[in-house]
Amino acid sequence: MKAWVLHDIGSLKLEDVQKPVPGKQEVLVRVKAAGICGSDIPRIYQNGAYSHPLIPGHEFSGIAAELGEGVDESWLGQRVGVFPLIPCGTCMSCKRKLYEMCRNYSYIGSRRDGAFAEYVTVPVSNLLPLPDAVSFEEAAMLEPMAVAVHAMRRVCPSGTDTVAICGLGTIGLLLTMFLAEAGVQNLLLIGNKDFQEQAVKNLGLPDAVYCDSRRENVPQWIAEHTNGSGVDVFFECVGRNETYALAVQNTAPLGKVLLMGNPFADMHLPRDIYWKILRNQLTVTGTWNSTFVQEADDDWHYVLERLAEKRVAPAELITHRFSVDGLERGFHIMRDKTEDYVKIMGTF
Repeated sequence: MKAWVLHDIGSLKLEDVQKPVPGKQEVLVRVKAAGICGSDIPRIYQNGAYSHPLIPGHEFSGIAAELGEGVDESWLGQRVGVFPLIPCGTCMSCKRKLYEMCRNYSYIGSRRDGAFAEYVTVPVSNLLPLPDAVSFEEAAMLEPMAVAVHAMRRVCPSGTDTVAICGLGTIGLLLTMFLAEAGVQNLLLIGNKDFQEQAVKNLGLPDAVYCDSRRENVPQWIAEHTNGSGVDVFFECVGRNETYALAVQNTAPLGKVLLMGNPFADMHLPRDIYWKILRNQLTVTGTWNSTFVQEADDDWHYVLERLAEKRVAPAELITHRFSVDGLERGFHIMRDKTEDYVKIMGTF
């Protein structure tokens, strides 16, 4: 099969490799769509993986093509989405079904071979059957959508709360989409790129809810939209010291700050801003990944239900599509920022 193999930092090659064989309780998935995640770029070009060689790629969907020992035959030919985190099943978090916080997890595309290939093996317990109404491209976005939903459900903003989102990459825009679908009416969105402003418009939101941090004083803009009180909930989706401080400084008393941006470096708060947490009695929390426990109320099923009912339209955020052969151009676009993009999708 064809696969993009990472041999070392910066050494990613399209190669013909042996098609994997599913083991016990595993399924061989024929990949139909695979999205490039922002975390794939530093893994490929800056930091490397846990071991090499490795096939990256963890946002994907496909068809169950072969079954390993012990897998029910009903899976054969099934269209599937895939939860990429493989929990150990024995740590304290796993015993509580908090698999996203497993202490000894494996991960498709970073700790074992992933989906930038024609085939990938997946534990059957990580598969999610897809309704006919959900496309492969939509299903390849289940993972980032579930991450956005997990963050939203951690703080549960009400329909009347004023909610700020700073950072309008894929996750921030998906979070915007799900908050709007959940009935949150007072959204304040902070970005720094022209195409982000256009993406907000494409989601059907008015110009007034968008703030371009390159041109406006963000604290002043928030104050003007909240009568000086600050927002009730602030989602920090960037992972920089300045946006972390911005979130704390502009959240109302008894408000909530949710941190979900992967940090670029060590995170610090000046003492006067740290005091805001104490004196305003803020709740500051973080989130990572999403909940998948094969139950109707987990994050993945929450997303899948809304996809099947056409209540959200994530495919509108796909800006580029490439075949497996052309996927390197997508990596380069994200690495070099040569073009505007939201979600870059491989269609196999």
